[in-house]
Amino acid sequence: MTKKEIRQRVLLQMRSLAKEDKAKKDKELLDLFCRSEKYQEAKTIATYLPMAHEYKSHLIINQAIKDGKKVLVPKTYPKGRMVFVAYDTKDLERTNYGLLEPKSELSVAKEEIDLIHVPGLAFNPDGFRIGYGGGFYDRYLSDYKGHTVSTIYKCQEQNFQAQEHDVAVKEVFSR
Repeated sequence: MTKKEIRQRVLLQMRSLAKEDKAKKDKELLDLFCRSEKYQEAKTIATYLPMAHEYKSHLIINQAIKDGKKVLVPKTYPKGRMVFVAYDTKDLERTNYGLLEPKSELSVAKEEIDLIHVPGLAFNPDGFRIGYGGGFYDRYLSDYKGHTVSTIYKCQEQNFQAQEHDVAVKEVFSR
């Protein structure tokens, strides 16, 4: 099965999750994430602003803010470039892809990020992921030294061969 076919199949499965079931899984994943040693130790956490079918990362954002952590979200540029910027609800705008992104360009250095919560569509047993095809995270993570984690639904667990440029997520929580 090609990456494109895996993307299509998993997207369909994610979109067909019942709202109540998805909300329950999101809360369980939040609990697993927040109880993890890496979350407990982290002072600065980067995460993403989700599409409707993805894990509701706002749960992590809200909890991290309550826990006194600095929260960052991605800002993307042409040619697959991405940086992380401090999260501020008053500083968000919709991109051409319909995603929310910060307007600010004040990026935080990779070395200052303790933990990155990584999105993706499909994950193999070794933590390699299939994203949406832009390569933003693989490029960003290629020289990132901190910890990475993803929160996924069972339907996102897939078997596929990683490619040379792929970067595995170090810890994957699944429900």
